Amino acid sequence: MHDRLDADPLNRYVPGLVASIQFVGAGIYTVPEAARLSRVSAARIRRWLKGYDFKVTRDRHHSDPIWLGQLDALDGRMAVGFCDLIEIRFVAAFISRGVSWKTMRRAHAAAQQKLSTIHPFCTNHFVTDGRTILLEQGQTDGDRVLIDLTNNQQEFDRIVHPFLQELEFADETALVRWWPMGKQRAVVLDPGRNFGQPSAPTAGVPTRVLARSVKANGGSVELVARWYEVSVDEVRDAVEFEAGLANAA
Repeated sequence: MHDRLDADPLNRYVPGLVASIQFVGAGIYTVPEAARLSRVSAARIRRWLKGYDFKVTRDRHHSDPIWLGQLDALDGRMAVGFCDLIEIRFVAAFISRGVSWKTMRRAHAAAQQKLSTIHPFCTNHFVTDGRTILLEQGQTDGDRVLIDLTNNQQEFDRIVHPFLQELEFADETALVRWWPMGKQRAVVLDPGRNFGQPSAPTAGVPTRVLARSVKANGGSVELVARWYEVSVDEVRDAVEFEAGLANAA
């Protein structure tokens, strides 16, 4: 079962080394992995978490990151944490609706300050306070799109509610799991298991391992379920989840 080793992202980063304490319970993803899971381009993720340089006529300018990522670089490469991954999805949702980059940056900063956290979208407080924070920033910036989105409760819920339905909180502030297919399906990202890799919830077998095993064994879901001592539904959900990621790539 060599595929089990492939599930550990640290094997690809720092072979033979024990993970630093900062990675314990934080989740860890390469930028391509984060892009695959969030469906946000790797280039955007790097700009949002590292900032970027640009030119206006002959002058060079620097745009700071929207927020500081959870993790230091690993082996010289940028690493993305679990909470970073959730923030990326929220920010992308608003920008895709036409909210300006400048306003989104300021809105995120305002939410950080008012909710006292680097990752405001990863708290349950955003459910009650987030709409007001974003509306205030939209009005300050004169961003008509964000004003319209936050003034319209139905439209705001259409953006935010699907994300929140997939998140599991331990309390008002502690985000503990992401159920990307919904909580009724058997795929979970838990930063405390497998470094946050998508996995079957019972045995914690990564979905990538289950899907590859099914493919390698002629599509036999039942056989793979027996091998890994998971339910048939867990294997089927893993295959569907991985296929959805591949189709979106």
